[in-house]
Amino acid sequence: MSPRPVGNATISFGLVSIPVKLFSSSNPSSSISFRLLSKEGHRLKQQYVDPENADQVVPRDQMVKGYEFAKDKFVIFEPEEIKELQERSTETVDITEFVREESVPRVFFEKTYYLGPDKGGERAYRLLSKAMQTTGRVALAKYAARGKQYLVLVAPLEDGLALHQLRYADEVVPFSEIVTGDSEIKEAELALAVQLINQIAADHFQPEQYEDEVKKRIEAAIQQKIEGQAITIAAEEAPKGQIIDIMEALKQSLGFSVTSELGSGGGGGGAGGDGDRDRDGEVQEKGKAAKASGRTG
Repeated sequence: MSPRPVGNATISFGLVSIPVKLFSSSNPSSSISFRLLSKEGHRLKQQYVDPENADQVVPRDQMVKGYEFAKDKFVIFEPEEIKELQERSTETVDITEFVREESVPRVFFEKTYYLGPDKGGERAYRLLSKAMQTTGRVALAKYAARGKQYLVLVAPLEDGLALHQLRYADEVVPFSEIVTGDSEIKEAELALAVQLINQIAADHFQPEQYEDEVKKRIEAAIQQKIEGQAITIAAEEAPKGQIIDIMEALKQSLGFSVTSELGSGGGGGGAGGDGDRDRDGEVQEKGKAAKASGRTG
């Protein structure tokens, strides 16, 4: 069954206008949700109460919206005032500039829609997709919908287009505010880390290889409940001891011992403490003995 469009829009830049349809890229039917019930299994209704007025239930037609500008101090807006402030939907994706795709950090991406051509726009739609693929550029645009103005990015996707809703700059915490430390990376550590990455590397993302294990567990439990079976909860595995030495952790991850790695000349020297130096010296002594026996043999 073909997906149903969630909206219509027109991509516009210069004198070019391309009618398109918007499709959700997510599949909400695949998610599992629970409802709030009473102990007797009856659905519950949500109500709002006024704690300053003896917890009196406030009906929806008596509710207003307000902005808290200081602790417990609000300015109230009438529905007409809010409506007047909202952006008027134009259903136009107004492209402002084309930028390099890699210049937009992933942290700005919030939501993705698929774009499909509407009647009369098939040729221009395919042309824009191909042109962006050829130039390696994507389009930044403004899009007004549901009373808001969105910053969006139109990008080629396979043989078509996708629309990515972006966050504005003030909605993103700069990574520069995150403390990352100034630890020095040793060449031996980097070499082992690269080796570990290459050991489990793949050239392409294959999402079908991954499944939501929690979802599968919940689905099985739901089926057990439907069939009247009791659910048994398996005991959690005790957490394993933390490895502090990064070199030891990398070597264990790669599946070889310290002695074999050092003996192969794989960059074991210079990392760790006195234990590493002792083992290094032991390997060197064995190497000298082997050379001496070779000369006398």
